[in-house]
Amino acid sequence: MTLASVFYPMRELLPIFERQSQLLCDSAELLCEMQQSLDRDHWKTVYSEIRNNEHMGDAQLTEFREQSARALFTSGVRRELTTIAMALDDVLDVVKDASNALNIYQPAKIDPQLQDLSRIILEEGQALRSIFPLLSDIRKNASAIILLADRVTELEHEADEAYESYIGYIFTQEPDLREMTKYKNLAELYEKATDTEKRVSDCIRILMMHYIG
Repeated sequence: MTLASVFYPMRELLPIFERQSQLLCDSAELLCEMQQSLDRDHWKTVYSEIRNNEHMGDAQLTEFREQSARALFTSGVRRELTTIAMALDDVLDVVKDASNALNIYQPAKIDPQLQDLSRIILEEGQALRSIFPLLSDIRKNASAIILLADRVTELEHEADEAYESYIGYIFTQEPDLREMTKYKNLAELYEKATDTEKRVSDCIRILMMHYIG
């Protein structure tokens, strides 16, 4: 199979990735918005929007599976494209779960560290969103793609450090065990989202190897 025959059907799937990453950014922005106040009614409203985005993400994943089933790919390319689509959907699921957790736990406060973690989710999502249009010409845009993938990795490392620091903070500074558990669970969800976004960028790196060797 020639490079051109593999490359063309992948370009047909890029709009799906772009829509998935846009839904991710929209949801991450809403998650950041939720944490600007302690208005429980507002949390419910915003969670409903994020849940709707997650449902639309499910539809995009279904469309990806239908289109990719008809496309001609090498097994390696098909595997990486499928992993990317599923990982993007996984991030949307985690962001939805995080917003729902805010509604369920109703924490007494939103620490700045949690706001920082949600910001990192958004910034990773924005970097991923910028990558997908570049995949239409991987050879030409290789350097730009790698820089954006590196940015996702940097942000994920920042999230790891922020998470570890915050866990240490709440265990030593939060006297209320129930509240501490809420903050810990929220931080774990946020950190999980950043890990999954890095998995997307890692798969993009592997995908590039199939095209530029």
